[in-house]
Parts: sequence; structure tokens; C-alpha cells
Amino acid sequence: MNVILGFYLLLNGDKKTLFWSGFFIALLWFYWIGFSFRFYDASFVIPIMIFLVCLVYGLLFWMIGIFKNPFVRVLLFLGFSFVHPLSFNWFIPELTMLDSFFGVTKWQFGLFLLSIALFIELKSWYKAVAILALLGSVNYSTPEPLALSKKKIYLSQTAVKQDIKWEESYRDESIQNNLNIIYKAIEQKYEIVVISESAFALFLNFEPLLMEKLKSLSKEITIITGALYAEETDSYNSTYYFIDGEVSIANKVILVPFGEEIPLPKFIGKIVNEIFYNGAEDYKTADNPTDVEIHGEIFRNAICYEATREELFEYDPKFMIAMSNNAWFTPSIEPTLQKMLLRYFSRKHNTVIYHCANNGGTTVIH
Repeated sequence: MNVILGFYLLLNGDKKTLFWSGFFIALLWFYWIGFSFRFYDASFVIPIMIFLVCLVYGLLFWMIGIFKNPFVRVLLFLGFSFVHPLSFNWFIPELTMLDSFFGVTKWQFGLFLLSIALFIELKSWYKAVAILALLGSVNYSTPEPLALSKKKIYLSQTAVKQDIKWEESYRDESIQNNLNIIYKAIEQKYEIVVISESAFALFLNFEPLLMEKLKSLSKEITIITGALYAEETDSYNSTYYFIDGEVSIANKVILVPFGEEIPLPKFIGKIVNEIFYNGAEDYKTADNPTDVEIHGEIFRNAICYEATREELFEYDPKFMIAMSNNAWFTPSIEPTLQKMLLRYFSRKHNTVIYHCANNGGTTVIH
């Protein structure tokens, strides 16, 4: 009932109402979006980021409010899933229906909005037509759980704070903690162990002794872990797959806006990087998602933000290994919102997602 009332107010409100609706929806959903600046001695940026994000969504909702016809508003809200301000796609309106009786596909969400528009526009008993559209948006079948991998997979759960993660003084302890996770998984007879994004907070391919150690251990268990990868002058956020003594590397495809790349014209990006990131360059990306075969099963690789992007679900992969480092944004609702998005894409593409996260979010979604 709440979701029906909410969209009724949005489809029937004036421009001012829609502006403030967009503003406060963005505030409640995305107040955490600038939290990473805490770790760059730039906490003053956080309220600025919050205000700008709220303003952008307020203006987008206001523009919808310009059109008084509810049927036009239906089309515009449907289009929200295709509009990503500054390449950020975490506002998906139909996400609000994930735990309801209604479906989350585009056509079901469209029928849901259409039913409300019909109720607003039609007079007298003709409003009953709206009920037909509403019934069409209901998800009548209970989704069956997807079949899991035949492999016994260990997803590590860590709580490493971001303010120490990259400290040189923590490096040896961090490496040992990761090795202990691998030893534990071997002892418990797992076939695959997954450690989170940037679990090894270093350029792993520049650490030959550690690489050889992991290759050796991979003869007992497949090791999947996050770390940086460097190639000449280019840096990547990557996943390392150690399988039977060999290693393959899957580089990230879609970067986090303002975290790994500046989604602004290049000359502005250079200024932002100089001010806030000590002149660091944006990470580089792979051209396409990486699929890795592990003893007969294919897994799609995804790192953090890109696990919630449509591009990573091309051809509906059966299994996905996703890893995150949520320490950038905790404490906040970010891990909860991330999990909802993963559930949304899992249901939409029939993909089992093995999500391993530092500081909240480790789970299997199926």
C-alpha cells in the first residue's frame, strides 16, 4: 500500500512537491555518497556532495513535474532506469517493489504506474479499469531459488577499517590475515575461497614471493581475491584467480564515479585529482566483462559497483563472483542498498551472485 500511495503522490503532485520529493529521496538513499572523502582529509566535501546529489534528483523530479499529464509522467519515471546522473545508476524506481507482490520487470512496473495514472484520470466507475492494469503488474509466481554452483565456496567476512587498510604498518598483518582465511578454508574442505575487493592492498603482480605463495596454495584450493594490478603506467582494480598453480587476472570494467574515475571533462578531472587524490590518475578498465572457468563452471567477474550495472549481466551469466570493499561508506545504509540492487539484477537475469564484501554485505543471492 505504501508503494502505491508514494507513486500516486508523485504522479499527481505539482512541480514543487516533486522537487522536494526528489530532493529528500536522494537525501535518504544517498547521504553516504561522499563518505569516502573522509579518507582523503576532505570531510568538508561531504555536505557539498550530499547537497549536489539532492539538488540533481530534485531538479530531475521537478522536470517531470512540468508535465501535468500523469501518462507522460509514467513514461518519464520508466525512463529513470536509463538516466544515470554522472554515471551513477543506483536510483532505480522499481527497486521499491522488490519485496512486494508486484513484479520488477519494466513491463510490470509500467503497468503498475499506468494503473495509478488511470485511477487519477478516469472518472466514476471507469476507474475500475485501473484495477485490471494493477492486477497485470502483480507477480503471480513465486521465484524458485536458482541452482547453486556444485563447488563448495567459502566467502570470507572481514571488517578491515578503511583508515588502516592501506597503511604500510598494517601491510604484513593484512597479508597474514588473508593467508589465515585461505588456511581456514582449506582446513574446512572448501574448493574455492573468495576474499574481498582489494583484500591485498597493494599491486599484487609486483610481489613475486606472495604470488608464488598463492599459486602454491591454489593447488589445494582455488583462490579468488582482490588487489591492484599494474601494467606499464596503467593501474587497474582487479580480481586475481589462482587456479591449480596458475593465475589469471580480471580487470574492472566500470569504475566508481568520483572514487576510481572523475566523470567530468578531462581537464576538470585532472584538477579534481590534483586537489583531492594527490594527482593520481583514474584507473584503467577492461573493455569487456571477464568470464573465468573454474573446474568446469563459468563465473562472471564483477568488482563492487559494476556488479550493479546492466552491462555486467550481458548474456545472463549463470554464476557471478562479486566482491566489494564497503569500508569506504560504513556506517551507512550503503551495504543494504547494494544488496537490494544485487537481488534486483539477480532476479532479472537469473544469476546466482556470490558476493564477498569487507565491512558488510557478504552473502549468496539466488
